[in-house]
Amino acid sequence: MTISVGDRIPSTTLTKVTDGGPDQVSSDDFFKGRTVALVAVPGAFTPTCSARHLPGFVDHAAAIKAKGVDEIAFTSVNDAFVMGAWRKSADADGITMLADGNGDFAEAVGLTMDGSKFGMGTRSQRYSMLVKDGVVAQLNVEAPGEFNVSSAEHLLSEI
Repeated sequence: MTISVGDRIPSTTLTKVTDGGPDQVSSDDFFKGRTVALVAVPGAFTPTCSARHLPGFVDHAAAIKAKGVDEIAFTSVNDAFVMGAWRKSADADGITMLADGNGDFAEAVGLTMDGSKFGMGTRSQRYSMLVKDGVVAQLNVEAPGEFNVSSAEHLLSEI
């Protein structure tokens, strides 16, 4: 079942990228008591994700946070080392990277896609969501191959 507005984020474990290395974090703890803009992409370093999606959130981070968002986080079915390298290469220090290496989070929220045709296996769909104290307040899932409703500009217009 796909997660919807009003649903609580399911309990899973993600790997937060930190300067000190990977750090396991429960989704319950990560989203508790604050507002998080969560963005999911099919893969770090993939063309749209690197050229448009992440840079948009880097560029608009201050405006998003000025609207009451405590943290902007990106997740992908990649390991923490890839997510850390992506953050560094994109100069995205203000963005939290949450590795979903086995796709457990993507599966739990019901937003997976089959990238086998491209040699990528099961990945996360592209989406953005606004999570308030663990509950989905906004959800913007892209149609396959699209990049419109999950952009920083679109999410900013909804907050």
